[in-house]
Amino acid sequence: MMFSRDVPEDCRAGQDALLRAAWAEARAAFAEALAARESPEALEGLALAAWWLDLADVLFDARERAYRLYRDRGDGTGAARVAVWLAWDYWAFRGESAVANGWLQRARRLLEHGPPSAERAWLEVREGSLCLYEEYDPDRAHALAAEGVRVAREAGSTDMEMLGRAVQGLALVMSGAVAEGLRALDEVNAAVVAGEMRDFVAIALACCYMVAACEHVRDYDRAVQWCTRLKAFCARYGLRPLFAVCRTQYASICMWRGTWLEAEQELSAAADELDASRPAMTGEALVRLGELRRRQGRLVDAARLFDQADGHPLAILGRAELAMDRGDARGAAELAERYLRRLPPQNRTDRAPGLELLIRALAAGGDLEAARTALAELSAIATLMMTGPLRAMASRAAGWIALAAPRPDEARRHLEDAVDRFVQSGAPFEIAAARIGLARALALLGRNADAALEARRAIDLLVELKAEFQLAQARAWMETLSDGQANAAAASRPSGAAGLTPREIQVLRLVAEGLNNQTIGERLFVSDHTVHRHLANIFNKLSVSSRAAAVAQAARRGLLP
Repeated sequence: MMFSRDVPEDCRAGQDALLRAAWAEARAAFAEALAARESPEALEGLALAAWWLDLADVLFDARERAYRLYRDRGDGTGAARVAVWLAWDYWAFRGESAVANGWLQRARRLLEHGPPSAERAWLEVREGSLCLYEEYDPDRAHALAAEGVRVAREAGSTDMEMLGRAVQGLALVMSGAVAEGLRALDEVNAAVVAGEMRDFVAIALACCYMVAACEHVRDYDRAVQWCTRLKAFCARYGLRPLFAVCRTQYASICMWRGTWLEAEQELSAAADELDASRPAMTGEALVRLGELRRRQGRLVDAARLFDQADGHPLAILGRAELAMDRGDARGAAELAERYLRRLPPQNRTDRAPGLELLIRALAAGGDLEAARTALAELSAIATLMMTGPLRAMASRAAGWIALAAPRPDEARRHLEDAVDRFVQSGAPFEIAAARIGLARALALLGRNADAALEARRAIDLLVELKAEFQLAQARAWMETLSDGQANAAAASRPSGAAGLTPREIQVLRLVAEGLNNQTIGERLFVSDHTVHRHLANIFNKLSVSSRAAAVAQAARRGLLP
């Protein structure tokens, strides 16, 4: 709901500016009207202009004053409309979920005995979307959005009907009804393109829900098509705050497809914009940037970003991945279980990556019975959703269990399927991980030449991606294979500091952050030559010949924070 439909004469100039997306002009016009007299309509208009301009203090003050004036006038509908806005504001700007819920329930009380209205539809749809982002419950979100659609149709509000259908579509995708959900979202976004929707907020949110759905199922092509339109729409009307959230989800798809430079550009820009305008939502960008850093091998940077995004579910999953990178299977399993406990069973798309990581950690730790229980749930999700990426994840997880059993021929079949499906999905980092697993299975079968071929293919992908940590691990395993010790990398775990001094460990940790010798020297107040000498000692003690290999060894020994 953009604004009151009954606009006084002194608010007409401001309303006209809002309809043209002239946010600064609208703010000035409403401020001029308020200088003459204070009205809830002028305050509501000022708040909307301030919302687009990221002026948090102005919008909170104006909306709360507008709410009180509508209540004083006895206009429950106007007060409820503003209350729904305040719920979203408190959640997005300040991260105050309890306060947001209070405003939603206040709006519900004000509208409970009224006729069907756009305001009532606005309430149902917004509560449904918050249910997705706060409770991660697609079933309840779908029910609320369905009620919003019903009310909107009775009230004749196309914008609210389409926005409700968009929330329904995202909820369906998250629950596993992917095809049905994406059809609904395509329909809504077609209505946007056709000009059937007029409310800028409803339009931009509908597009964002489409991108979010594409992220959940790694539908890259669909995301690109709609993101191109969304970028143009946001640029035309100055809708930066909305696109900042959407681009974090788009960046995840870029990461999946291996276009890491584009992902980094999107995430860095989104993090800056959200930090300035919606600080409570910066976690969306930080956790994804943390995952990108982890894949790049910058483990210390990744850990720092996950700490900054503390409280976001994906930060827990990121820490679990870091634990696995460092050889801590038990810690990874505990974190993966913690992540899964936060999600209801019906949220299938969000549970899938947590289940896959849990299976890998449990298999590495030898708890095959628990790993098979988790695999049963992941396989059921993959069967229900029937998407290539989910089926690939399930195949790879089954391969890890078979490797740990060990049943190498069974592992070979599962991991071959995983490679094929990840190739179809265009996910180079995932392909590399599956190929390394396949190489291990082939080596256990005594097929060393085939194992070496798969490992080299994985290494080529990791070189192209510049995934330094995984690259060092893959090369280290290739060395053991060439010596006829294909199982050594998986069966043994070097321990201790290998004679490294505290200063050498400090240097090694700075290397893991991606710093060069000059920067490390500046940090430690020593010369470049001294840093070079420390690195030479580190390489000698760890029996490695490169910085990446040293970082990989340090991670396996538990020397990185």
